[in-house]
Amino acid sequence: MEQRKQEIIESVISKAWEDATFKKELIADPIKTIEKLTGVKIVLPEGKNLIITDQTDKANIYVNIPVEPEIENMELTEEQLETVAGGGQQIWGDFVKSLFLTLHDCITL
Repeated sequence: MEQRKQEIIESVISKAWEDATFKKELIADPIKTIEKLTGVKIVLPEGKNLIITDQTDKANIYVNIPVEPEIENMELTEEQLETVAGGGQQIWGDFVKSLFLTLHDCITL
């Protein structure tokens, strides 16, 4: 199922690269456009929006500044706790992945 979700995201991006009209529709109404192209349901958590931006201009470098995490409401896994307790620095990637919702998480198969 995870592989299928990745394939869906890749098909949306490929279509946007190939079809300027599709890209405009995707930016204007991402959920409807993705569902129409793929036939899958996109379900966002209540209060969340999906925003698609066009970052295809190679002359620009884009950085997304994510929402600041609510650390006090987080629960770390045993492995993450052990890493932190041991002074490990490898936690950042897993930490970030666990904090931020991605389109992949919203695809319902």
